[in-house]
Amino acid sequence: MNEIRLHIQELIEEKNWKNLKEELNRLEPLQIAELIEELPKDDEILVFRLLSREYAKETFQLLSHDIQIEIVKGLATSGNKITALMNDLDPDDRTAFLEELPGQVSQRLMQLLSVEERQIATTLLGYPEDSIGRLMTPEYVAVKSWFTVAEALEHIRKFGRDSETLNIIYVVDENWKLLDDLRIKEILLASPEQLISELTDNRFVALNAFDDQEVAVRLFKDHDRVALPVTDTGGILVGIVTVDDVMDVAEEESTEDFHKFGSFQEAIVNPLKARIGYLYKQRIMWLSALVFMNVFSGAAIASFEGVIQSVVSLVFFLPLLIDSGGNAGSQSATLMIRSLAVGDVEMKNWVRLLGKELIVSLLLGLTMAVGVSLIAAVRAPEVIFVVAATMVLTVMAGSMIGLVLPFIFTRLKLDPATASAPLITSLSDILGVLIYFSVASWYFGF
Repeated sequence: MNEIRLHIQELIEEKNWKNLKEELNRLEPLQIAELIEELPKDDEILVFRLLSREYAKETFQLLSHDIQIEIVKGLATSGNKITALMNDLDPDDRTAFLEELPGQVSQRLMQLLSVEERQIATTLLGYPEDSIGRLMTPEYVAVKSWFTVAEALEHIRKFGRDSETLNIIYVVDENWKLLDDLRIKEILLASPEQLISELTDNRFVALNAFDDQEVAVRLFKDHDRVALPVTDTGGILVGIVTVDDVMDVAEEESTEDFHKFGSFQEAIVNPLKARIGYLYKQRIMWLSALVFMNVFSGAAIASFEGVIQSVVSLVFFLPLLIDSGGNAGSQSATLMIRSLAVGDVEMKNWVRLLGKELIVSLLLGLTMAVGVSLIAAVRAPEVIFVVAATMVLTVMAGSMIGLVLPFIFTRLKLDPATASAPLITSLSDILGVLIYFSVASWYFGF
């Protein structure tokens, strides 16, 4: 790809537009998108202008949102090119692009759409943010239940050219209420005189336009489909969602959860392109809050000053013990957050999971206690019991915090990923200090 980029840049420097256009036509849209992402700003717009209408549409949908905005700004002086692009984009991809723009800019681009396309865009943008309605496309093929197979195939040939997928054909009644979905193979292999209603069994899986997009991710995973129909609350077919769009959502959700778990305020799309001020702003709030939380750890240590002065060897094991509790908590939280996100675990399961985690964390704590006891036997034999007992208790406490916090955040209608690793670690640190020096005070009689 690097050789292609260098060759393209040479053609741009030579202003050899004819050969440049021919070279671009030999590439796939994905290759062109990767090329544009690597080119300087002025060159990326120049390359995009040379693309054919079909290539421009396919390439634009593969670009990052930041580059898409740069392309649109660059095409602003070329009314015909940007108008064609906005009208050619698939409705779901256009919706995803428009909803990220400031309202004023979005409305200006909406005015470039044809009457039909503007109506589609307005409808999709009218659904709640992050709903399946924003994700769906109205480009599908549906046939009436009373069609014969021959009539259905004629209908598919007539209206299927612009469909997002022809693998699945949807069956509706006279009011467009969804009755079933059929694989195209079932229609192709049926007798021409058979009625479509004879091929249906009224067993289908559909999404609700107002459901969260994560519901679509789970259903695609469970049912292994390339597309799923979307209905309104009355069961009327209003669109479809395809697996490629759901894969994008799954990636975005995973990225968002990962950043939240690392205590970022919101997902950072590309740290290479993000400004220093933006990166700073996304991280400082949580880190500042955690600094104040860790003040409690210092206060707890100060309150046990007498024990520390009498048994100095206790200090040697403090980092090891409290880190172990935080690590156990992070492990437990990671497991719970993922399980809650994919639907493997529900709120009602928390008591059962708590009991299981108590046993698992006890076994983990005992195993790790053996290891720390061996270290203490060499370095400070007098504190073997204290460090071993503390290891068991801190691992159990950290695991309980890591398990319970995601459930608490879910109950409060917050994203469980907000129960981030630094938050769990800080809570485990405070609790670990209290446990460690409380056990030491009791054991040494302070």
